[in-house]
Amino acid sequence: MKMNPLGRTGRSVSEYCLGTMTFGTQTSEADAHAQMDMALDHGINFIDAAEMYPVNPITAETQGRTEAYLGSWFAKTGRRNEWVLATKHSGAGVQHIRGGAPITTSTVRDAVEGSLKRLQTEHIDLYQLHWPNRGSYMFRQNWEYDPSSQNKAETLANMEEVLEALQAEVDRGTIGAFGLSNESAWGTAQWLRLSEDKGLPRVASIQNEYSLLCRMFDTDLAELCLNEDVGLLAFSPLATGLLTGKYQNGQTPDGSRKAINGDLGGRVSPGVFDAVQAYLDIATKHGLDPVHMAMAFTVQRPFMCSSIFGATTVSQLEHLLQGAEVTLSNEVLAEINAANRAHPMPF
Repeated sequence: MKMNPLGRTGRSVSEYCLGTMTFGTQTSEADAHAQMDMALDHGINFIDAAEMYPVNPITAETQGRTEAYLGSWFAKTGRRNEWVLATKHSGAGVQHIRGGAPITTSTVRDAVEGSLKRLQTEHIDLYQLHWPNRGSYMFRQNWEYDPSSQNKAETLANMEEVLEALQAEVDRGTIGAFGLSNESAWGTAQWLRLSEDKGLPRVASIQNEYSLLCRMFDTDLAELCLNEDVGLLAFSPLATGLLTGKYQNGQTPDGSRKAINGDLGGRVSPGVFDAVQAYLDIATKHGLDPVHMAMAFTVQRPFMCSSIFGATTVSQLEHLLQGAEVTLSNEVLAEINAANRAHPMPF
């Protein structure tokens, strides 16, 4: 498994990252532990969680269960140090987490302590902010995104305060690196500027959605992250299963994410299945498994640090890992780019 630098931290992570957001709803504790074993056996050393997980659905009753499953594996195996462990601080709006409070100096310590307890560890390698307090254009909010109500001075003051709180955690030894998620180019630039001006923790990574069907990262953020050594951690590289082809022709397999969340978080649109078919046709033409092609596309992007995949079942993980060494030819990449131009932003 190829290793990539995690920003300027001096740490290296596998180009595939084990996502865990179904651990605790669709994925049982036993299967979660089996996935962790299998991923390590295949050279994956990077695992990503969040205090709000699991999803499908998100509930107060299950919140934190994903981290708890990771923690029980660490306690059972004693192999915590074999993982680069990432988790996230939830932002404003989740009422059952700190009453829906935004990310502030006062919430950082509480959130870190909660994650450490559930994870049964003393240290989180990469601590991420799940989404900005000021809002985000991710998750299909780009169509009506309007930043005109933002207060720049308040935003920057909050960023500085949060960086100071993160520095306190670094000094305590509870976290190592700091990352963003669902951020914009402007926001990332401000975090970088403040950290450099004030000598506070530097952004190591940004976790945004990226796949054959979602390529918003390709322009401004790609330029910023390449020049500033901030690697992309791509989430939903299989577009919540759309790129597997399992939802084509009106299919909705039992137990699938679409069976639980019918529009896949707004990704099911009038043009999405035509776009998916274009990529399935490319895979068929070149004798590629569509899952392997979709994953290989993400990790071959020059700004990629690691591609975060989720597998509901052990068999899905096994299938995905069979393509870990696939490299796409220039011919395939050219056809992918042509398909992207023909089916831009399908959701």
